[in-house]
Amino acid sequence: MTKPVFYHAGCPVCVSAEHDIVNLLGSSNVEVVHIGEDRSRIDEAEKVGVKSVPALLTTNGNVLHINFGASLADVRG
Repeated sequence: MTKPVFYHAGCPVCVSAEHDIVNLLGSSNVEVVHIGEDRSRIDEAEKVGVKSVPALLTTNGNVLHINFGASLADVRG
Protein backbone atom coordinates (compact mmCIF):
# COMPACT_ATOMS: atom_id res chain seq x y z
CA MET A 1 0.00 0.00 0.00
CA THR A 2 1.48 3.31 -1.01
CA LYS A 3 -0.80 5.68 0.87
CA PRO A 4 -3.32 5.59 3.72
CA VAL A 5 -6.94 4.70 2.97
CA PHE A 6 -9.75 6.63 4.63
CA TYR A 7 -13.03 4.68 4.78
CA HIS A 8 -16.32 6.43 5.45
CA ALA A 9 -20.04 6.08 4.82
CA GLY A 10 -21.07 9.65 4.11
CA CYS A 11 -22.66 10.52 7.45
CA PRO A 12 -21.96 13.97 8.94
CA VAL A 13 -19.35 12.55 11.35
CA CYS A 14 -17.60 10.81 8.44
CA VAL A 15 -17.65 13.85 6.15
CA SER A 16 -16.24 16.07 8.89
CA ALA A 17 -13.45 13.56 9.56
CA GLU A 18 -12.77 13.27 5.81
CA HIS A 19 -12.24 17.03 5.56
CA ASP A 20 -9.85 16.95 8.52
CA ILE A 21 -7.86 13.98 7.16
CA VAL A 22 -7.59 15.51 3.69
CA ASN A 23 -6.53 18.85 5.19
CA LEU A 24 -3.89 17.13 7.33
CA LEU A 25 -2.48 14.74 4.73
CA GLY A 26 -3.35 16.39 1.42
CA SER A 27 -5.81 14.98 -1.09
CA SER A 28 -3.09 13.34 -3.18
CA ASN A 29 -1.66 11.57 -0.12
CA VAL A 30 -4.75 9.63 0.98
CA GLU A 31 -7.26 7.42 -0.82
CA VAL A 32 -10.82 8.25 0.23
CA VAL A 33 -13.29 5.36 0.00
CA HIS A 34 -16.97 6.16 0.47
CA ILE A 35 -18.29 2.68 1.24
CA GLY A 36 -21.85 4.00 1.30
CA GLU A 37 -21.51 4.64 -2.44
CA ASP A 38 -18.99 1.91 -3.31
CA ARG A 39 -20.42 -1.01 -1.37
CA SER A 40 -18.04 -3.42 -3.12
CA ARG A 41 -15.30 -2.11 -0.81
CA ILE A 42 -17.06 -3.09 2.46
CA ASP A 43 -15.52 -6.60 2.45
CA GLU A 44 -12.08 -5.07 1.83
CA ALA A 45 -12.50 -2.70 4.78
CA GLU A 46 -13.62 -5.54 7.01
CA LYS A 47 -10.64 -7.73 5.99
CA VAL A 48 -8.12 -5.04 6.97
CA GLY A 49 -9.74 -4.61 10.38
CA VAL A 50 -12.18 -1.74 10.02
CA LYS A 51 -14.97 -2.18 12.58
CA SER A 52 -16.64 1.20 12.22
CA VAL A 53 -16.40 4.28 10.08
CA PRO A 54 -14.83 6.73 9.79
CA ALA A 55 -11.52 4.88 9.91
CA LEU A 56 -8.05 5.41 8.51
CA LEU A 57 -5.92 2.48 7.38
CA THR A 58 -2.28 3.52 7.76
CA THR A 59 0.48 2.49 5.38
CA ASN A 60 1.78 -0.03 7.92
CA GLY A 61 -1.61 -1.73 8.26
CA ASN A 62 -2.94 -0.17 11.46
CA VAL A 63 -6.59 0.88 11.51
CA LEU A 64 -7.32 4.12 13.33
CA HIS A 65 -11.01 4.39 14.20
CA ILE A 66 -11.97 8.08 14.30
CA ASN A 67 -15.05 9.12 16.24
CA PHE A 68 -18.00 6.82 15.70
CA GLY A 69 -20.26 7.29 12.72
CA ALA A 70 -21.54 3.78 12.01
CA SER A 71 -20.52 0.16 12.46
CA LEU A 72 -19.70 -1.82 9.33
CA ALA A 73 -22.66 -4.04 10.15
CA ASP A 74 -24.93 -0.98 9.97
CA VAL A 75 -23.37 0.12 6.69
CA ARG A 76 -23.71 -3.36 5.25
CA GLY A 77 -27.40 -3.29 6.13
